[in-house]
Amino acid sequence: MATKPDELLPTAKDFMKKLALAEAEEKKALLDHLTKPSGVSDEEGIRRAIKIIERAVANGRTEVQVHRFPNQLCTDKGRAIIQQEAGWESTLTGVPKEIYQLWAKYFRPRGYKLRVEIVDYPGGLPGDVGMTLKWG
Repeated sequence: MATKPDELLPTAKDFMKKLALAEAEEKKALLDHLTKPSGVSDEEGIRRAIKIIERAVANGRTEVQVHRFPNQLCTDKGRAIIQQEAGWESTLTGVPKEIYQLWAKYFRPRGYKLRVEIVDYPGGLPGDVGMTLKWG
């Protein structure tokens, strides 16, 4: 018994819904992962950063984005970062907070700078936050 093409072929809209659901599940999993402690020691974090910095220096760079994360990991969705308010770092949670603390404790005293900013505006709204380490 033959199936009608209309019954066999889903609409493009059906596939877009499926894609949106998969993306939403991925984003939720990422947020769940990034809100929990990383379990990375300071020593391991420094080792990882050194590798990233060395690779950037080998390519003639004086800065590198070390982390990018959804603005939902800020208690105010990135508002204080956008406004460059004093104390913006207190809005960080999870892994981004750990990265900031590692920078403040070890990298800042050695002359490294950290730029934290909203790096995209999907639909005109604040999106991901980027953390860029600078040494030049």
